Amino acid sequence: MHKGRVELFSDGVIAVLITILVLELHPPHGSDWEALQPLVPAFLSFVLSFIYLGIYWSNHHHLFQAASQVNGKVLWANLYILFWLSVVPFTTGWMGENEFATLPVALYGFDLLMAGFAYYFLERTLIAAQGPDTRLQMAIGAEVKGWSSIGLYAAGIILTLIWTPWAGLACYGFVALMWLIPDRRIERALSRG
Repeated sequence: MHKGRVELFSDGVIAVLITILVLELHPPHGSDWEALQPLVPAFLSFVLSFIYLGIYWSNHHHLFQAASQVNGKVLWANLYILFWLSVVPFTTGWMGENEFATLPVALYGFDLLMAGFAYYFLERTLIAAQGPDTRLQMAIGAEVKGWSSIGLYAAGIILTLIWTPWAGLACYGFVALMWLIPDRRIERALSRG
């Protein structure tokens, strides 16, 4: 099967998710700086989630650029990651509305953790659909950054539950910084042909 429809569908879903994120930001009723203060947690939650959705969109784009075909397993693996990404506006809103309380921050981390596993599953499924020794397999190679991210999400959840939500948010923020620059392995493999 051709990969174009999967890419277009995924782009559309992520665009809708970003739109839902911004619709959760409500303007204050006052016109001074004090009126903005209660919105700070919601805005910071929005920024972090916007960055995450952007990271997933960018890496998803790179991943599919290196693929030549998809199959039914890839379609379901893609839906699996889109499911976890579609939960991001809910966990973001809950976290921001409750000013980074323990359970909402832990649930946000759980959503990120599951999205990380889903992305890994999508990578493996897409590689299998291309066949052995393809440029996608060579480009991905060892998944050190991906597994490090999953470990940091898990650490963030644990630290949130046993210590403070700010430690969990620090872990989630660090992972976002790690991925802010798109994964260059695939770009290098594509440029080599």
